Amino acid sequence: MAARRPHPLADRYRRLIGAAPALLAFQTVMELRFGAIRAGWGELRRRRLERRIAELTVLQPDDEMIEICAQLRAECQRVGHALGEKVHDGDRWIAASALRLSVPLVSHDQLFQHVTRLRLITASDDTARRHQT
Repeated sequence: MAARRPHPLADRYRRLIGAAPALLAFQTVMELRFGAIRAGWGELRRRRLERRIAELTVLQPDDEMIEICAQLRAECQRVGHALGEKVHDGDRWIAASALRLSVPLVSHDQLFQHVTRLRLITASDDTARRHQT
């Protein structure tokens, strides 16, 4: 079996993150595992995923993060931002994780743009962009 090549987008994000510690929100871990299950990954590939996750710090919710998430939903609803909608509960937890630690959120999901206090780092096709609102 041929070795998989890293996705070019993943390479751009690795360069953006650089030496900064990479953290995963618990919701992101769920989404990674769900994607692997849905795609029918075999045991070997799932174990590789779990090893990669184990190398990182997974942020678990605490009372402060729960409060931040609730306030974030209320603020987003107040200004009409899509992150305030119920369908984005998971994404809101990811944003709340970054806000809880006052760290930038590195994501390719444009949903996170224009969220108050959230520092977003994203890679476009040509350059890296940093958004802070």
